[in-house]
Amino acid sequence: MRNDFGLVVRSVVKGFNLFLFTFLLVPALAKAQTAEELIQQVKTKLDKVSDYQANGKMKTNVVFIKAPIANVKVYYKKPNRLRINNESGISFIPKGSVNINLNNIFINTAGFDIIDVGKEDKTNFRIIKLLPKDDNSEVVLSTLYIDEAQSLIKKAKTTTKENGTYELEMSYGKYAAYGLADKISFSFNTKDYKLPKGITFDYDDGSKKEENPDKLKNKKGKVEITYSDYIINKGVSDSVFK
Repeated sequence: MRNDFGLVVRSVVKGFNLFLFTFLLVPALAKAQTAEELIQQVKTKLDKVSDYQANGKMKTNVVFIKAPIANVKVYYKKPNRLRINNESGISFIPKGSVNINLNNIFINTAGFDIIDVGKEDKTNFRIIKLLPKDDNSEVVLSTLYIDEAQSLIKKAKTTTKENGTYELEMSYGKYAAYGLADKISFSFNTKDYKLPKGITFDYDDGSKKEENPDKLKNKKGKVEITYSDYIINKGVSDSVFK
């Protein structure tokens, strides 16, 4: 009887250990995904948005421009149409800022080599590089920092041939299910952008003007947009982008 009881106990313990091993192993395996699969998950979320219009406030921090915080309306329509209307009429938005909408990074995903770089130590974000296969592509390299659990791009660095390197940082809230950020910070090196000839700008302190804006170009610039609301997939007229 004791032997039988001992066999039953050992069998139960063995079965429990097997269950525990399976319980711990399966979620770990489920979380393991390739860079291609993660990119597809991110893209699927962004693809939910065909168009939107959003209200927000824009802060421009560029050394040679004095610009107040302004109310803006941002319009987007697939595949890559973006317009920012600034009520103050003062805006310094570099050409590369079209990628403030992350959908534009994935317009031609099949045209990229996808490289898995691992994880960022301090954030544990997955780092994935997109390298265009087309030698004539304007984009040289995009580096994405992705929150795997939410399938959200938290940071993006893009190097272009004509417009230098720019960086995006995103924070998300109630529109995360669509991959739309509550706040976007767009950083760039002003030396990589051509300023209109003959134009002078105020210094930040407004103390004097610089007749040669090229002397001020080797600076870091940042544009921040904090969104208050989005209207998603309700249609945006083509006339908005003219």
